[in-house]
Amino acid sequence: MPIHDWARVGAGIFHHFHHEWISTISSALNAGLLPPDYYALAEQIAGGFGPDVLTLESVRSEPARSGDEETTSAGPSDGGIAVATAPPKVRFTATAEMEQYAHKRSRIAVRHTSGDRVVAMLEIVSPGNKASRHALRSLVEKAVELLEAGIHLLVVDLFPPGTFDPQGIHSAIWSEIGEEEFQLPRDQPLTLVAYSAGELKQAFIEPVAAGDLLPDMPLFLEPDRYVPVPLEASYNRAFDAVPKRWQQELLY
Repeated sequence: MPIHDWARVGAGIFHHFHHEWISTISSALNAGLLPPDYYALAEQIAGGFGPDVLTLESVRSEPARSGDEETTSAGPSDGGIAVATAPPKVRFTATAEMEQYAHKRSRIAVRHTSGDRVVAMLEIVSPGNKASRHALRSLVEKAVELLEAGIHLLVVDLFPPGTFDPQGIHSAIWSEIGEEEFQLPRDQPLTLVAYSAGELKQAFIEPVAAGDLLPDMPLFLEPDRYVPVPLEASYNRAFDAVPKRWQQELLY
């Protein structure tokens, strides 16, 4: 199903849709896309990074009990796809070095049963994130803070650039990280971007437009290892849950 022009409907309609989308992405990850030591949950938060955040929790080793053989939980390197073997299929990449609608928001938390360290997040940008200079600045600053902390990030922005992000959300984030400037293609003003937050920061950018199909995008577990997020399939399932009255508004 082609990407719809969500600017044609009110923020509340997209708010309903992206809650459904977060749920379907979570279900897909739990159905086998994540390594066995991870699980995804949708949850409500007050504050935080943004309206829709997927949080991946790392694996921690469990101490061996007396008389038992030492047991260690599997790490992310035991699952996911190696970048060296299958690089993400995106049109643009960038590399840089770094020195070290509502207050209640919906996110997915992916956790390991024995650990709590965050390794990655997924953000679906909402109109509210771009409604003011302060709102956009808050999102950008948090994104940079996550990357500086070594937390990988996938950002999905289905809204065209506005007054406060004239070259899109990636350009706004990357201007705080690297020296390279990025310009969106004029005919593809929407942004999908995955960030690998190793010592060398990398961005994998795929511009899209309303009417395009959504490609799978990488969600990194380690700087060189990722899982593909099925954006198109999950988008279609989430759109089925949009009231028919608003589906028709978006289809014509």
